[in-house]
Amino acid sequence: MDKYAFLSNAEIGSIEELYQTYLKDENAVEPGWRKFFEGFEFAGKNSDVSIPENVRKEFNVINLINGYRSRGHLFTKTNPVRERRHYTPTLDLENFGLSSADLETVFHAGDQIGIGPAKLSAILDHLTQTYCQSVGAEYMYIRNPVLIKWLQDKMESCRNTPKFSLEEKKKILDKLNKAVVFENFLHTKFVGQKRFSLEGAETVIPALDAVCEKGSDLGVTEFIVGMPHRGRLNVLANILEKPYRDIFTEFEGRQSEDSEFEGDVKYHMGFSSDKVSSKGIRTHMSLMANPSHLEAVDPVVQGASRAKIDHRHSGDLNKICPILMHGDAALAGQGVVYEVIQMSQLQGFKTGGTMHLVVNNQIGFTTNYLDGRSSTYCSDVAKVVLSPVFHVNGDDVEALVYTAQLAMEFRQTFHQDVFIDVLCYRKYGHNEGDEPRFTQPLLYKAIASHPNPRDIYSAQLIAEGVIDESYSKELDKQFRQSLSDDLEEAKQTEKTKVDSFLNGEWKGVRMASETDFENSPVTGIDKALFLDIATKISTLPADKKFFNKIENIFKERKGMIAKDSYDWAMGELMAYASLMNEGSDVRFSGQDVKRGTFSHRHAVVTLEDSEEEYVPLNSFGAKGKLSIYNSLLSEYAVLGFEFGYALSSPSDLVIWEAQFGDFYNGAQTVVDQFITCSEYKWRRMCGLVLLLPHGYEGQGPEHSSARIERFLQQCAENNIQVVNCTTPANQFHVLRRQLKREFRKPLVCFTPKKLLRYTSCVSAVQEFTTGGFREVMDDALANPALVRRIAFCSGKIYYDLAEGKAKAGYQDLAIVRIEQLYPFPAKQIQDLVLKYKNAKDYFWVQEEPENMGPWSFMMRAFGNIRLQYLGRTESATPATGFAKVHAQQQQGIVDRLLAMSALKQATKTSE
Repeated sequence: MDKYAFLSNAEIGSIEELYQTYLKDENAVEPGWRKFFEGFEFAGKNSDVSIPENVRKEFNVINLINGYRSRGHLFTKTNPVRERRHYTPTLDLENFGLSSADLETVFHAGDQIGIGPAKLSAILDHLTQTYCQSVGAEYMYIRNPVLIKWLQDKMESCRNTPKFSLEEKKKILDKLNKAVVFENFLHTKFVGQKRFSLEGAETVIPALDAVCEKGSDLGVTEFIVGMPHRGRLNVLANILEKPYRDIFTEFEGRQSEDSEFEGDVKYHMGFSSDKVSSKGIRTHMSLMANPSHLEAVDPVVQGASRAKIDHRHSGDLNKICPILMHGDAALAGQGVVYEVIQMSQLQGFKTGGTMHLVVNNQIGFTTNYLDGRSSTYCSDVAKVVLSPVFHVNGDDVEALVYTAQLAMEFRQTFHQDVFIDVLCYRKYGHNEGDEPRFTQPLLYKAIASHPNPRDIYSAQLIAEGVIDESYSKELDKQFRQSLSDDLEEAKQTEKTKVDSFLNGEWKGVRMASETDFENSPVTGIDKALFLDIATKISTLPADKKFFNKIENIFKERKGMIAKDSYDWAMGELMAYASLMNEGSDVRFSGQDVKRGTFSHRHAVVTLEDSEEEYVPLNSFGAKGKLSIYNSLLSEYAVLGFEFGYALSSPSDLVIWEAQFGDFYNGAQTVVDQFITCSEYKWRRMCGLVLLLPHGYEGQGPEHSSARIERFLQQCAENNIQVVNCTTPANQFHVLRRQLKREFRKPLVCFTPKKLLRYTSCVSAVQEFTTGGFREVMDDALANPALVRRIAFCSGKIYYDLAEGKAKAGYQDLAIVRIEQLYPFPAKQIQDLVLKYKNAKDYFWVQEEPENMGPWSFMMRAFGNIRLQYLGRTESATPATGFAKVHAQQQQGIVDRLLAMSALKQATKTSE
């Protein structure tokens, strides 16, 4: 560290005050300041002596240096097509108590920037070149002085000015040439087709290449990329090396080679490949499939990255690097960006730092950047976690490549996020058929006459004598010919190629068939093993002191073993523990999941007199591990993260729980665009489990319904599984079933609240140790010969109906629980209808309003069986906010069903 590093954040007023303190007592100031003051010859050591003018100016120069470091980014030459906005105060000398008369004066403050004592003119040149040219750096808000010093040393030592070899320059040109020619080729050969061109930002391709090269040098073995549609085809072709032929085939609109693959547009598809660096280092690179919903893929990338960090690399953050590409408008406007950044350093979600690359077109569709954000920069969200931000002129490819290398090195050194804001432009409208001059005529007039980055760089290299004009033309010619050859081959291809994902972690997993859903596999476990595990996870260590209520809960759990009566929490925990015992890992996140929103789970318990945590499921000797995390207060990002985690870990049970079921709608985008359709759009299976507390218990409209109807509306082609279990054992079996099938499907579990402690909602050990999940649960007390009516229901209301029936003593009613709403167990339902052959009336009973819940779905699912509806009337809100009204409504549903039995009974008696 240089001897004046301690001056970095000095203010002239505070230095004056510090000097006065030094004059009174030199030991009252820090050694670094004492040494500094001793280095100058002052007039004396009386309290009324002020700092001499030459010393004062020394401090002014220090402030000037800090001014450039802190605010130089506001005065850069980073905008290729617009004049930058003007900011005050400027970095003029006069604003720092200096003038042109001081330019030839030598100042010791030059040590601050690594050039030693130097003239002010030299210091000024150094600062201007470092902080006010093609690269602007924001980093002085970082609170860790080690990071600040590292960045200063890296940037100031080379003045943020790269020095590439001739071969490196030629490589950059080659990458840039391919980026430019590829876009131009598509534009001329596929006229009118949307491709969301990268034109105006082609330097991003050499930058990404530099990230991969530098990353592989520093130990990265895999990159996982998330990006929007703009520039995606170029990244696929020139970074992930997807064959140009295959891309052209997609432009031709050929049908997929997989007849069951419904597909998506070409600029949403994912891809993966192995790359070999210029030094021969092999890395794997994956581009995640994504919807049009901008930034929605961000948490998915993070989750997939974390899964591979956990499993492939034993937690080594150096091995995998997430890369997120953003548009300027989306980065500033989409809230999920904030959520993802806020996750970046959390224990359960960190991935070792993300490389953020912003393609800053300075426009969002037709919206001017001044209308798109209140912040100065689109990247200001980076400051939430004190990440450095580099603003780079998108026309200066060498500056961008240099910055990409610097950012990659920062990431690998400190495992924190880093942002590169590439100031560029969008050559056409939002898509190639859009007319941008309707809304931005002046900007697009400038863009129309602006040379592309390849031509700018070629001219620079010609001027430097690196290449001649013929070299550049030959690059263009050869690559165009290669593309033409690939296009001809594509025209002869009959089917579009679909990238298979059933390899790597997915090896041994297959696609599901229609017959897979007729019955569930056996998931019961050995009785002795069940009792052994149950005992171990219900026993707290004797040498640790726990809160007395915790001890009582665990005593109650041991009591369940003795009574052979297990509640919901024990059934759930035994599902996890038994899977772990078989070698599977369980990952579980959501708000307050360690304890459970309703204080039922207590999967993690805290010691009474410390912050130490004890995890019973990780303490009984299982082969697998429970990783359970209380998440930040986010649904969108956390559910997206867990979806990504499940995509990359088919052998794990991956679970996300909503605090209340209706809170999932904060993550509706993830459900709609990923969970319910990824297998059919992108051929990507996922076994993610959603636990959504649901049930009408008088808690009002916000905490009653998990919106069953919304999930069922999206059910088709066996895309997801939707269950609403009524016993601990059935929940146990459905969770185990997730890993016991040869395929993976998302599982949406509507889970109870009241039933967590309901005395009737218990299961005996035999129910856990025999059979498997029961899609339909018959009425065990019904006599088929006497039954005239069947009430089908799902979830908690079963207990209300069963208790009402038992109290009334009616024998003509069978209450049948449909535990799996989808895939609909049609054959099992049909068998029950045949069993109760004397039944004449069929009811669907639910506690949700008529326009909500499963009713609309059941009308279609039951086909020729005519169902009558019993439940709440249609409503604009899920539930009433008045407890007494709720109780009346709930009892009314039961009474209406029983009243029909009473009427039938009376009629029969009178006859």
